[in-house]
Amino acid sequence: VQLQASGGGLVQAGGSLRLSCATSSGTLSYYYMGWFRQAPGKEREFVAGISWPGTKKEYASSVKGRFTISRDNIRNTVELQMDSLRPEDTAIYYCAANRAMPTSTEVAFWGRGTQVTVSS
Repeated sequence: VQLQASGGGLVQAGGSLRLSCATSSGTLSYYYMGWFRQAPGKEREFVAGISWPGTKKEYASSVKGRFTISRDNIRNTVELQMDSLRPEDTAIYYCAANRAMPTSTEVAFWGRGTQVTVSS
């Protein structure tokens, strides 16, 4: 499965962005999907995950209540709605596909990242 994340950009603190992950090859059916992020000088970390077909969701404590993960199984996409953004949310965001909830960086497939920058 080849994944591509999009929707990143520059936003002021308190603003919102919506990231999208799509596949250019294959299908997201039956995969658990996740979003991770990596800030400069830091390790890649789990942000949010969603099961197949979407009944179970998990979030990092740092984003719970501000970010929402969802999936559209007809359009074959996964989204991350990010509200109340903070400067510490600045990072490259990656989507991932896995056979189980992808809460660690050991996942089956990684997509290319998209840069999110939150200014103060």
